[in-house]
Amino acid sequence: MTLRAGVALLVVLGALSAGQGRSRMARLLRLLTWATRRTRVNASADHLMEAVNAVRRAGTVMPGRVACLEESSAAFLLLAMGRKRVTWCHGAAADPVRLHAWVETDDGQRVAEPSSTARFGVLRAVPERDNGSENRRA
Repeated sequence: MTLRAGVALLVVLGALSAGQGRSRMARLLRLLTWATRRTRVNASADHLMEAVNAVRRAGTVMPGRVACLEESSAAFLLLAMGRKRVTWCHGAAADPVRLHAWVETDDGQRVAEPSSTARFGVLRAVPERDNGSENRRA
């Protein structure tokens, strides 16, 4: 699995580094949105843990930055290769302001994340979350 994780990580690094810097997040979001369309079943917490650990192992031999954005995106892609679906999240925490990216199961379980990640609110999720607003009547 580490070899496939390395491939997923290379795809993410390529998407982030290709083109203009100001559009790197848009490229990444397009890649993740494309990948989620190929998924068929929800991944379990065990599948997610295995994917995150494989990406972290692969990241130790990669040149350059491999942090939460790259790790979470590569784990997302690795699972999507096996048609398994998770949710990729990008969020922020205040005081001090920090950004973080992570992946979670369909039921919102964050795997391989410290408890401090609970302080981060989701700014963007792939696939997009249904916030229930469609079901409300005006």
